Amino acid sequence: MAVESPAVLAARAALASIDLSGYDAEQSRLMDERCILVDEQDNAIGAMDKKTCHLMENIDKGLLHRAFSAFIFRPSDGKLLLQQRATEKITFPDMWTNTCCSHPLDDFEEEKIEQDQLGVRVAASRKLEHELGIPRDQTPVDEFQYLTRIHYLAPSNGMWGEHEVDYILFLTADVTVHPNANEIRDHKYVSKEELQAMFDDPSNSFTPWFKLIARDFLFGWWDQLIEKRGADGKVFAKSLAGAADGSKVIKMQGKGVSRRI
Repeated sequence: MAVESPAVLAARAALASIDLSGYDAEQSRLMDERCILVDEQDNAIGAMDKKTCHLMENIDKGLLHRAFSAFIFRPSDGKLLLQQRATEKITFPDMWTNTCCSHPLDDFEEEKIEQDQLGVRVAASRKLEHELGIPRDQTPVDEFQYLTRIHYLAPSNGMWGEHEVDYILFLTADVTVHPNANEIRDHKYVSKEELQAMFDDPSNSFTPWFKLIARDFLFGWWDQLIEKRGADGKVFAKSLAGAADGSKVIKMQGKGVSRRI
């Protein structure tokens, strides 16, 4: 008889018994959205609300869900758009991170489509509009370049955390940003050197997934993006096709970031 994975077992045993009334009302409402549960190979095994998925009580049992991390680069100079998460956020408040990090939802049929990562690309366009106010026509789903998936675990505090299979998406586009203040405290474009200076400044804090991606992948891919500028001098995300093996889930580990993976 086959042994079931921790993620499958955790999906059956997951608990959601916590009062969110002490948190921001809008952020609490968003915790009712339903994430796509997956096993360690990123096979969909069901759905559960965000609150249940992000409780460390369930994460410690192995509960795992699908997510994405989107990186938007300005075509003219290759600078990366960062956001600082709002103070109202329930997990990882006030931390700097990549352009947009969120989840494809079981609530939308289109976001469950796995072929060519369509579901996560649709979700990325939706959330870029929700969080940064970027019109969806500026983030066409077919312009996202999928690179790879990472599996990581990261506590936020004693109660909340993340345990995700996270799809990394790059996009090069000139975008109009009108931040949702309930989602984003600040935003800015940075060069590689400016981002490294931010990492070196102890007064800044960063989301754990962003630190992992930057540590192992981001700067190398960024170099390739710059090196493959077009004749017009602009960078193009699609130039990174084949830069990573996107067929596998990469298990990530880092001090203070990931455990039991």
